[in-house]
Amino acid sequence: MYWLFALFEGVGVGSLEIGVEPLRAPAEKEAPEGSSQRSALSEAEGDAAYWKPQSKAWLALGGASFFFALAVDVLVPSVQTVKPTAYRIFVGAFPLALFAFYAASGWLLRLRRELLHKAQFIFATGVTLAVWDLLSTKSGILPLPFFPGPVQILQVMAEDWRMLLISSAYSMRLFFAGLITGALLGIVTGVLIGWNRQWFYWAYPLLKISGVIPAVAWIPIAMVVLPTSFMGGVFLIAVASWFPIAFMMAVGIASTPKAYYEVARTLGAGEMFLLFRIAIPNAMPSIFIGISTATSVSFATLVVSEMIGAKAGLGWYLNWAKGWSAYSKVYAAIVIMAVAFSAILAAIDAVKRRILRWQKGLVK
Repeated sequence: MYWLFALFEGVGVGSLEIGVEPLRAPAEKEAPEGSSQRSALSEAEGDAAYWKPQSKAWLALGGASFFFALAVDVLVPSVQTVKPTAYRIFVGAFPLALFAFYAASGWLLRLRRELLHKAQFIFATGVTLAVWDLLSTKSGILPLPFFPGPVQILQVMAEDWRMLLISSAYSMRLFFAGLITGALLGIVTGVLIGWNRQWFYWAYPLLKISGVIPAVAWIPIAMVVLPTSFMGGVFLIAVASWFPIAFMMAVGIASTPKAYYEVARTLGAGEMFLLFRIAIPNAMPSIFIGISTATSVSFATLVVSEMIGAKAGLGWYLNWAKGWSAYSKVYAAIVIMAVAFSAILAAIDAVKRRILRWQKGLVK
């Protein structure tokens, strides 16, 4: 691909950057990390990723907000019976961890810029915890059992951690089995539809028809046809993830400019080269959009599938806690789902940045 795009420099598209390293003039190359030319403060202005004020004061206020939340919990008497140990450990340890990360960021430029960028959000989080504690545990304005405070939620997570851990493991096993299955099927389907006219003629109408059907609508059929709830969950998640990945893969391949193929054919490229070295690489941004969308839809399908017929998992745990009106357990499961989903999306985004690093400077 690198040689192919090099040929386009004379026809007005030389700014396209494909390959392991983007094409740059020598003066534009980045200085090594830790260099004085790349300080966190000097590059903050105009940075598309870290555009918040790069102020240490905001980071100090962020840590102070958690100490304020700790002081509120310790000094203000509670009207509800709680065990605040886990909550106090969390809000007290967080500023210390924040300080440790900041100290370590002296050798990690990106970590420091990330901390300074997130400082205002950290400050708002600490203030929110303090206000939430005041409205719930300290005053009872938010009544139990429907609106537990952060103290009750952390208490549940500390006391019920074994069941939460087991449920999370079951959910992640089901989620990744379904997502990987749907992703593989989606990639193959998308390549066939986007590359071959016969496959497009027969398969694309089916893709459009099946795409408008929610995956959870297949629950009655999955429960009857498939022998176990696990296989039924894998089927539902695979169906949910298959459509967005297949659709975006097909769109990405079909949108490849014909000029790329013409130049490659002129230089003797065969069909397999055109597919694997031009069409699929050109579709990579679309593929990652489809994977991100599929992850979101699959996670929602996971929770619903576990609430119906499953014997373990976060969805099962949430449904079981709701049946006992243990809403603090419900919120604890929701918090774990949010953390797990955010971690998965962060991992996908890291892989995307690594594979699509040639886009740096071309796409906001």
